Amino acid sequence: MDGSAQRGWPGRVWRALRAAVVPLALIGLTALAGVVLGRVYAGDLLTRLVIGAAAGSVLVSVAARRLPSWLVAPVSVAAMAGWTLWSLRLAAARAELSGSLLEVTADAARNGIPRLLTAMIPVEPTPDTVLMPVVAAWLAGLAGAEVALRTGRVLLGYLPAAGLFAAALYVVGPNAEPAIGATLAFVAIAAVGLAAPAVSPSAGGDPAAGLAPRVRAAVRVRLAATAALGVALVVGLVALLGPVVAGQVDGRPVDPRRYVEPPQVQTLDENPLIRISGWALHPEQKLLDVSTVRPGGATPPDGGAPSGGPDGGTDDEPADDAGDSVRIRLAVLSDYDGVTWRVGATYRNAGRILPAATPARDSTVETVRQQITVADLSGRLLPAVATPSEVSGARVAYDPATGTLIRPEGLTPGLRYTVTSARERPDSNLLATANVPAGAEVARVLRVADGVPDPMRRLAAQLAEENGAPYARAAAIEQFLAEHYRVVADAPSGHAYPNLGFFLFGPRNGGGQRGTSEQFAAAFAVLGRLSGLPTRVVVGFGSTGQGPVRAGDAYAWPEVLFDGLGWVSFDPLPRPDNEPRPVEEDFRPTPEDPPPSEAPEPTVEPTASPEPVAVADGPAGQGGVSTPVLVAGGGGGLLLVVGALLLTLLAMRRSLTRARLGRGDPGERIAGAWREVTDALRLAGRPVGADLAATEVARHARRALADARPGATGDGTTGDVPAVDELAALLNQVGFAPGAATADQASRAAELATVYTATLRSARPWWRRLLWSIHPSPLHRARRSPR
Repeated sequence: MDGSAQRGWPGRVWRALRAAVVPLALIGLTALAGVVLGRVYAGDLLTRLVIGAAAGSVLVSVAARRLPSWLVAPVSVAAMAGWTLWSLRLAAARAELSGSLLEVTADAARNGIPRLLTAMIPVEPTPDTVLMPVVAAWLAGLAGAEVALRTGRVLLGYLPAAGLFAAALYVVGPNAEPAIGATLAFVAIAAVGLAAPAVSPSAGGDPAAGLAPRVRAAVRVRLAATAALGVALVVGLVALLGPVVAGQVDGRPVDPRRYVEPPQVQTLDENPLIRISGWALHPEQKLLDVSTVRPGGATPPDGGAPSGGPDGGTDDEPADDAGDSVRIRLAVLSDYDGVTWRVGATYRNAGRILPAATPARDSTVETVRQQITVADLSGRLLPAVATPSEVSGARVAYDPATGTLIRPEGLTPGLRYTVTSARERPDSNLLATANVPAGAEVARVLRVADGVPDPMRRLAAQLAEENGAPYARAAAIEQFLAEHYRVVADAPSGHAYPNLGFFLFGPRNGGGQRGTSEQFAAAFAVLGRLSGLPTRVVVGFGSTGQGPVRAGDAYAWPEVLFDGLGWVSFDPLPRPDNEPRPVEEDFRPTPEDPPPSEAPEPTVEPTASPEPVAVADGPAGQGGVSTPVLVAGGGGGLLLVVGALLLTLLAMRRSLTRARLGRGDPGERIAGAWREVTDALRLAGRPVGADLAATEVARHARRALADARPGATGDGTTGDVPAVDELAALLNQVGFAPGAATADQASRAAELATVYTATLRSARPWWRRLLWSIHPSPLHRARRSPR
């Protein structure tokens, strides 16, 4: 080999190395965006995919540098499509998502950006959370390579990578530590790329080499002046912006997630407590199928060895072998405004691995894994044992504050998923001396809305005065409810203050002092907060851990937060064989307006029988009134009194009817219309029992009308007789969905009640029709009514 060849070979190698500096710098700058974004992802899959996209985009531009510029973009986009599809398939396989690649890609394209911005930290690399970063990295690498390599404008070619890096910092926001190392690496790589720019093959190394000496000198001076001006400009910008940027290092960045609306739920999912009464009426409806396995031992909170078998193994065993039931939680309700208990959650899209919850100091943690198959359960709430830590088989959103899971797409029959939970078991030996937290951190579960009935406040005060320690107060409320109230399946739904007041203090023969677990749990939580206990209500299911979960297994229970022990559940439901004692035995609410003192006045015993006083007889007409005048005057006065009494009764009856049908909210007016019908049945000699459902009363009303007026059935078939069943349906709507009735429905109920009462009254004899309007029975019943 001759000398010229030896000199040419090192030169070519050196030029090749210099030409590789800018592509490598572009790859590094683009890949650093994946490094920054990967800090909020679980695992390193996203970082590796972004690095691959950065390298692929730049290398395609390098390989196609001799092609026309208009051909490079289609070639690079085709390569991007291949890399993206491979990335989505890999992410779907890692996340164990079902469906074809086409379905996965379409779903990721539709929901990629919103799910990325609403995903819970750490974000699981799924197709919808990796699509946008991979595509953005490829496009940034393509744009930067074309500008820097084809036109030689390296600094301008850095702009796409810098923009991608800034976007990654913004998306991460305050959810990770400051990316100081990655930022310094970005600056260093950019400086290396600027120090050794790529050399165009046509330039031959020196752009002024082929010029005349004087021209070459002028060009070099101009290039040197331009470079010096650029350096001065960069130094000036650093001097001006450096302090500003340095002052923002310790600042907390803005979280873009607050600008994106998280997944929303409907009313039944926000307040599943109102579903308890409906489930109680259909106890055999199958909602779920559950199979539970539990690792061989409980893990202490500090991560110590399992306390299972002697070898410390973790082999799974069936849950029903453990000898206790598994309580499956549907939702946790922490907010109460005096009308409705609500979850009040902020759901974030989550992957399989959920954020780890810090267990209470004095509790042990047991891992429970369940495979759940949805049957007839509807809505979006996803049942799981508290507290879920991993979910597979379903896309979920999660609220860490309450531990509530939802499936944003909604539940469907046949949906099967597996959930692993870390169930805490508090040390029961420490409950008696445990305290409860206070302050702003627990203000949400201590808040008592305005409008608490005075009897409820007095009951809470009485139970708190007799029991000083927090656990003693909670146990006293639990015992009071279990001993004095009855669980029934047909109690109407409702947990507003008036509903709870009627449940606690209403007359037994009028429907009070009985309810479903909805009223028991809500009453415990309100009484607990009035006693200074942080409480919440949980809706879920009781289960053996194996087999079907039916609607009859659904119930609500209260929980109290204790220092060091976490949330402890209580069971205020009475035992099946327990006969409730009257509330009045242990608590008698003080009347709102106490009556005047009933102390008897002292009486004086007579010492001797009084002597009769003789009345002197005198002539008639002298010193007195004749007997006929006395009889006539007394009879007339008696008639006036009786007439005034009858008019008063008539006015009071009409006033009662107007108040029932025209005053209050629509629900109260519908209930008043129903009481008009039941009073009419009583006046017609066909009273109904207090234990009958509304539909049974409607059938009874139709029979009463048919007996009084043949041909009138009360089912709307005669044209002039109201549909009593429609009024019963409106009453059930008020009972099962408080606040849902409208003014038009209330007017319709008043019309139905008025027509039915008039029709039934018209069938009575004339003297009974007169007595109908002045009979005092409805007034007496209205005075005893709790409403």
